[in-house]
Amino acid sequence: MSTTIDSPSRTRPMQIIESATVRLAGDSGDGMQLVGNQLTNTSALAGNDVATFPDYPAEIRAPRGTRAGVSGFQVQFAAEDIFTPGDEVDALVAMNPAALVTNIGDLKRGGLLIVNSDSFDEKDLRLAELKSNPLDDPQITQNYRVIRVPMTSLTRKAVESTGLSVKLADRCKNFFAMGLIFWLYDRSLEPTLRFIREKFGSKPEIAEANELALKAGWNYGETTEIFASRFHVDPARLAPGVYKNVMGNQALAWGLMTAAARSNVDLFYGSYPITPASDILHELAKFKNFRVKTFQAEDEIAAICAAIGAAFGGAMAVTASSGPGIALKAEAMGLGVMLELPLLIIDVQRGGPSTGLPTKTEQADLLQVLYGRNGECPLPVLAARSPADCFDVVQEAWRIAVRYMTPVVVLSDGYIANGAEPWRVPRLADFDPIPIHHPTEPNDGDRFLPYLRDEKLARPWAIPGTPGLEHRIGGLEKQDGTGNVSYDPQNHEKMVHLRARKVAQIAQDIPEQAVFGPSEGDLLLVSWGGTYGACITAVQECLQQGLSVAHVHLRYLNPFPRNLGSLLGNYRRVLVAELNLGQLRMLLRAQFLVDARGYNKVQGRPFTVGELVEAIHQHVDELNGQGAFASPAKEKEKVRT
Repeated sequence: MSTTIDSPSRTRPMQIIESATVRLAGDSGDGMQLVGNQLTNTSALAGNDVATFPDYPAEIRAPRGTRAGVSGFQVQFAAEDIFTPGDEVDALVAMNPAALVTNIGDLKRGGLLIVNSDSFDEKDLRLAELKSNPLDDPQITQNYRVIRVPMTSLTRKAVESTGLSVKLADRCKNFFAMGLIFWLYDRSLEPTLRFIREKFGSKPEIAEANELALKAGWNYGETTEIFASRFHVDPARLAPGVYKNVMGNQALAWGLMTAAARSNVDLFYGSYPITPASDILHELAKFKNFRVKTFQAEDEIAAICAAIGAAFGGAMAVTASSGPGIALKAEAMGLGVMLELPLLIIDVQRGGPSTGLPTKTEQADLLQVLYGRNGECPLPVLAARSPADCFDVVQEAWRIAVRYMTPVVVLSDGYIANGAEPWRVPRLADFDPIPIHHPTEPNDGDRFLPYLRDEKLARPWAIPGTPGLEHRIGGLEKQDGTGNVSYDPQNHEKMVHLRARKVAQIAQDIPEQAVFGPSEGDLLLVSWGGTYGACITAVQECLQQGLSVAHVHLRYLNPFPRNLGSLLGNYRRVLVAELNLGQLRMLLRAQFLVDARGYNKVQGRPFTVGELVEAIHQHVDELNGQGAFASPAKEKEKVRT
């Protein structure tokens, strides 16, 4: 839906639209992530709700101009609350042929295809494995509005007064593209001009060139006749407050610092760099003034063992990795369970197995973090649902860790970690403390029992060096109460049950599971992790279409919320949507004996709303004995075929 009004531009009308989805794609050296981030930040400053989806090449430096080297950034900005970066793209900016052919399938029919026509020469076509120029293909020219812009040559002309070399001048073409998109969607240049001055202030000639390229892109849109109109998205009606655009890994870091402040303890973060978790270390390293200590270890095992040592010393101890690193940390995770020390283990999931798809998203580590250790080794597991939710979920994980004296796993994924959304900035005064108690006196007459438990089955967190509280720790089985090494069969079974019961009873200390939609009906869609946005949006659409469908999104994956079993029984069918081959579905079927069905995808890409709507319709139609649902997504696929 759009409205046309007179534009302040001297030539073009302005269309008022509710939302826009833009994808910028080019070679990994073309600066598409920078352009996308600036478009995101500028849209957030304009008051729009935003959601992003960066897409990186897997190889550090794939051959230039090839399909493997394409880097993309998608952003949706809207005048209403949104939960996804959009299904179909309204405007695609393709900086070379490889970017075009790898992204054109997501551009909606009739959408804007803006290309750097200077990059469609014989060499670039060969690198993209194309036998002919796609800009001459009737399937392209007839289905999309193709805008050919000689960005490279126009950028060189715009910056020639700076005296930069051709190579350096060509690096500015991303700012030309940015200026053009900012003109097209009525975005202010001022935030990006400030960014240029701050980032390139020490290199005035580079700063000047980027400013000139940005303004040249804007002026090109303003003075040429290639666009029939411009577009404007009004500010979203968000709750009052101060907002900041935040990425998932950034929110994780800030949540960790907030949890440490609520507990009045030092924060120790031990990690080994791995995609897509590395940015947590980068962010935390900036805040040593907030009692943050970061340690880049020589490997994953050293990272978690250092964190365990910090936990023994009374610090808030955290380690993070992705699936391959979590596999290496598994033995030490078991040590944390045996020691019963509070520790946060963050797994930012990616496509696997092995190196797999290191820059693509997946949800396939659930069974690994639940069961990927030797022995009976239960751990609480929580999962974030969005970039902003990362801030809250790590604080909840820390509350559980210190209250129950146990390591806790927090699951994120590449989609959440690199995505961004507006986050309403809270005040620290609005948070209750997370109380921590370190004993100073013996707890059993004149002796100290390190495994004497409270009503939560948590043992005392005694700081080493406290007079009279000396005790032994290690990976060998503990005697109940004393913590001495014990090989007694009955004691071992007792301790195994105690540790399992401690984790299980956390279900009494977490909220009951909420349901979006009717409390009973035909279909319940169940999701977890970064699929939240697509799932909630799909269910909203289906409810508007009159379907009997509801949605449950799980934050707590071990233990499950105490009312989950009864909720599942209120619907004729349970459909579990996850980016794996059915791991949560298997758990729900095993624990609650429900005939859960699965909707699964392992393509390194998130769900689209359209494919989920189609799946919901198919299951509801099957339940009601109706024919197959002819979805818009299927019709579009027919057209493409």
